Amino acid sequence: MNIQVSQAIFFLGLLSYLAIRTVYQRKAHASGPSQSDRSTPQDKALILLVIVGQVLLPLVYAFTPWLNFASYPSIPAASYLGSILWVAGIWLFWRSHADLGTNWSVTLEVQHNHQLVKRGVYHFVRHPMYASFLVLGIAQAALLPNVIAGTSAFIAVVVLCIVRVPREEAMLCEVFGQEYRRYMQTTGGVVPTLFGRGVA
Repeated sequence: MNIQVSQAIFFLGLLSYLAIRTVYQRKAHASGPSQSDRSTPQDKALILLVIVGQVLLPLVYAFTPWLNFASYPSIPAASYLGSILWVAGIWLFWRSHADLGTNWSVTLEVQHNHQLVKRGVYHFVRHPMYASFLVLGIAQAALLPNVIAGTSAFIAVVVLCIVRVPREEAMLCEVFGQEYRRYMQTTGGVVPTLFGRGVA
């Protein structure tokens, strides 16, 4: 697979990613204002960091010569693997939104009539959307043969998970109490568990 094809696959997937996010963001806004907004400037900065890694730097790589110094020859096997992971990541990203419905928000918020969703992909992992980001980050590194543009999403998402997942878990424990703590014992955090114990 040559670099033009792998880039085309990447950007088609990126359009799908943005379309999914737009549809569900509009649905969330249509459901009304949140009951409690827990977002902070740090939270918004993390979101911006992910946007830079997932969208801005790949666009700079594709449409300007500014990152050419960090490019390396495309590896066909990596491009094929990246394509498979890219499709899987987009599917998981969509399924995470579909299962969560109006309980989802970009920042840390508690919605009116907020429900603890344990169905669908949430039956296996508490944060499948973050898991999809990690899969997409690995796929981006495989599809874009550039040290900066390729790895930027994965690095940004790792930072996001390290900082935000504990805060989100604490918020959900506060809102749902013992029910969420029991849920934590039977599911993985970002990586599914096979042994009935939650892992981060």
